[in-house]
Amino acid sequence: MPDSLRKVLLGALIGALVVGFAWHLAGERAKRAPAAMSGPPGAPAPGAGKPGGAAGKPGSGAGGPVIPVVVASARIEHLALEVEALGTARANESVDVTAKVSNLVTAIRFVEGQQVRKGSVLVELDGAQARADLSVAEAALTESTSQLKRSRELYTTKVLSDQQIEQIEATFAANQARVASARARLGDTVIRAPFDGRVGLRRVSVGSFVAPGAVITTLDDSSQIKLDFTVPEAAVAAMKPGLTLEATSVAFPGRTFAGKVASVDSRVDPGTRSVLVRAIVPNSEGLLKPGMFMNVRLARGAADLLVVPEETLVPEQGDVFVYVVQDGKASKRRIQTGQRRVGSVQVTEGLQSGELVVTEGTQKLRDGASVAVVDSAAAPKRAASADGGGAVR
Repeated sequence: MPDSLRKVLLGALIGALVVGFAWHLAGERAKRAPAAMSGPPGAPAPGAGKPGGAAGKPGSGAGGPVIPVVVASARIEHLALEVEALGTARANESVDVTAKVSNLVTAIRFVEGQQVRKGSVLVELDGAQARADLSVAEAALTESTSQLKRSRELYTTKVLSDQQIEQIEATFAANQARVASARARLGDTVIRAPFDGRVGLRRVSVGSFVAPGAVITTLDDSSQIKLDFTVPEAAVAAMKPGLTLEATSVAFPGRTFAGKVASVDSRVDPGTRSVLVRAIVPNSEGLLKPGMFMNVRLARGAADLLVVPEETLVPEQGDVFVYVVQDGKASKRRIQTGQRRVGSVQVTEGLQSGELVVTEGTQKLRDGASVAVVDSAAAPKRAASADGGGAVR
């Protein structure tokens, strides 16, 4: 066989093998392709138009699966308007007992915790030098008094001139001032109670050297307590003298102390947007101590308020939301809250009476999700709200 013929036959064989291999690959690809690819052109995809097909699982709807929830109705309630605050008890009058001069303590005339009267001697300091100075001043005054008396007799006879009598009178006045000064210094050696009250712990001993301003003890008048607390700016208009309040302390569980607002500060703190209020609480039993931390509750009338259960609230990044159910959908809505009490919270903005809000199932919800109400009591609540409108419950 000629070489040219042999080459032609070999080339034809190789070409046939390549074509056969390509045909085999095409067949394998067709087997792996989706059933939709093997159908005739323009035919609908398998499952199209069947319920629960490409759009989701059966019964899921266009918005995803239906989520079962428990709801409650936003309702109007007649509630007492209350303001709650934290306050600090302060004595009606309170001072640190100190010395005015540097001196030695010679006697202590009080017992720690003793109730003392105004003017009672608390501490005596060394008064020897002060008494000596007073004696010298009094002697000089006695001499000036006698000299002035004689000089006035001589002045009537024109023996002394006007200038001389004026000088004698000036000396007399100066000696009177020296006596007053010496008596004041002597008085500074006796420390007295400036008002009725109870003394605290003593911080000096007999023989101690005290300097001006050094605290010897404390004196508090706690017959009534000044209770200072702050309220938010929104409640300032309701704070008026004479408003009654109740205060409690962890030191006396179950005990309530009644008081009245005495004054309201003239300024609002620009940093906290709150105002300082001072109330007077009687303390005849002496139970309350200055510095105590107290819870304050003020009643400022009553009003019809819109409330929802506390569990409906969904806090997010400083805002408060609720899920409102309407036409089988859950709508996420931002609200403004007000007064709180156990189990419920006031809504000041964002809701209306009778609207249904989700109480259970909020963790699974998203805005616009499909929901199914499983609480059978929700419908009667809504109907009652619709019939009663804004009636007080």
